[in-house]
Amino acid sequence: MFSHERIWTAIDLLAARCKLSPSGLARKAGLDPTTFNRSKRFAVDGRPRWPSTESIAKILEATGVAFSEFSSFLGSGLSPANLPARPSAAVPLIGFAQAGVGGFFDDAGFPVGQGWDEIELPGQDGMLYALEVSGQSMMPLYREGDVVIVSPGASVRRGDRVVAKTRDGEVMVKILQRQTAKTVELASVNPDFPDRQFAASEIEWIARILWASQ
Repeated sequence: MFSHERIWTAIDLLAARCKLSPSGLARKAGLDPTTFNRSKRFAVDGRPRWPSTESIAKILEATGVAFSEFSSFLGSGLSPANLPARPSAAVPLIGFAQAGVGGFFDDAGFPVGQGWDEIELPGQDGMLYALEVSGQSMMPLYREGDVVIVSPGASVRRGDRVVAKTRDGEVMVKILQRQTAKTVELASVNPDFPDRQFAASEIEWIARILWASQ
């Protein structure tokens, strides 16, 4: 059974898992920084205040933590001070030269096959892979040789940094500027490279960048 104390402890544990304060967790999820402050957990008359399901959904999406893991914090008896570290995950590392060749990805944008190099990514799970950047169109944000962690399963929104692959086999790291049923607009950071616009039918897949090693 959920209790007021347990649900707030679970939020504190999630923040600690992600090495954030409760206010840092709120900011990461696009919420008011005071959303999870201890002063917000009780009304002035002492009645308990509960976090909204919307705010919980936003922090899970922002952190990439599954609801099953969040649920495990309820009644776990853990505190932020004694929370064990999340296990690291090995994700496949793919070069841009390989990424543009047919047969290396399935229709959803996940790598296929065996024998990839791997890198360790602490505290992450799920279907991820790493892509080594080549080219100059995203300088100074990403430089050639930087490694980005890509999640084909993550939702993509305007302003996200993404990897996109066209049906012609071109793979690019861009910022999603606009996406409609008919067109996809991708922005470059480097002003020496033009923004790109495609018909939606020309794009095979778009995957969100979660993290970069720089």
